[in-house]
Amino acid sequence: MTTYKSDFLNVLNERDFIHQSSDFEGLDALAAKRDVIAYVGYDCTAPSLHIGNFLSMMMLYWLQQSGNKPIALMGGGTTMVGDPSGKDETRAIRTVEEIEANKNSIKGVFEKVLRFGDGANDAIMVDNADWLLKLGYIEMLRDVGRHFSVNRMLTMDSVRLRLEREQEMSFIEFNYMVCQSYDYVELARRYGCNLQMGGSDQWGNIVNGVDLGRRMGTHQLYALTTPLLTTASGAKMGKTAQGAIWLNADQCSPWDFWQYWRNTEDADVEKFLKLFTTLPVDEIRRLGALEGSEINEAKKVLANEATALLHGREAAEQAEETARKAFEEGALAASLPTVELPASELNAGVGVLALFVQAGLASSNGEMRRHVKGGAVRINDKSVSDDRMTVDDTALADGLIKLSLGKKKHVLVKPV
Repeated sequence: MTTYKSDFLNVLNERDFIHQSSDFEGLDALAAKRDVIAYVGYDCTAPSLHIGNFLSMMMLYWLQQSGNKPIALMGGGTTMVGDPSGKDETRAIRTVEEIEANKNSIKGVFEKVLRFGDGANDAIMVDNADWLLKLGYIEMLRDVGRHFSVNRMLTMDSVRLRLEREQEMSFIEFNYMVCQSYDYVELARRYGCNLQMGGSDQWGNIVNGVDLGRRMGTHQLYALTTPLLTTASGAKMGKTAQGAIWLNADQCSPWDFWQYWRNTEDADVEKFLKLFTTLPVDEIRRLGALEGSEINEAKKVLANEATALLHGREAAEQAEETARKAFEEGALAASLPTVELPASELNAGVGVLALFVQAGLASSNGEMRRHVKGGAVRINDKSVSDDRMTVDDTALADGLIKLSLGKKKHVLVKPV
């Protein structure tokens, strides 16, 4: 394993965060002096960030823990353009009001991971709308655009892959890398920023920013990326049948967040402990070496530590206790995810297939019919074998109905 002079790169290397850098030696020397001021950009395309963003937030966390300064950049300006990276079609254009609402909803999660303030290595949060929205078009073309080669832009993955698949790319999207590169220059000028971090899919955009800084006379800038996150089975990290795993509690409850990590594939446990917890690496290796049923204890540790980081220790412990009751005792636990159903609908009776679909446990009646046939469906911990069964208010226990699909998916239905 490579050994660096700086705590920052040693920690990231030991925890498998590192994919590429524009200059490892130069960045290492800067980090060893605790002179790194690094940023990650977050566009405001939704009311919450997701697990993919959690990875870069952890990079900022370790940057701060090693005595350097993090910047969380809100993309109030770039969200109006839309990042084409990894997309086959143009992102939906959002209104200024939508972007502002999303930005305000996103902000709070950073305070769970980073320490903000006025100290030398306290985190700061800025918004690229502060400079992008003030730029005149001709000014942008003359002062910034002239430093970009269209020939080179066409070779960048975000553009090249779209064109190879014969998918249309709008002119506004083509300009995204110009805006992102200019962000880097502005952050360098305003805050002394000297490092941009992100996922490997952002490499082209980031090194364009390094090059633009050189052409526009900033100090030396650096790039650092992480590998693209996938699970051991090859699936994209953070995606489930129910959708993305969001970081805001109102988008994904602490219980659902805990459950996501608890259901990690065996082969991913050690990797995710390194990336998404702050446990010592020696302890992570011990947990990762567990086999058979013992690996489930490591998964619980992963779920507890990742959930505690974002939602607090109490929420993590409550989720674990809820899981213990639901899975080990079969008890009806009030902190399970709850969906509301009109009381009139329940009084009249609801088909069991439709009820589970409404509760979000399956996507169609056909899927539910297969689950019933496979013996995976239970109501109030009693097995369901008839797919034509009707559920009504007689199934209520303490004012709730517990729906279970397999051993790990549980929802409470509450009449309103």
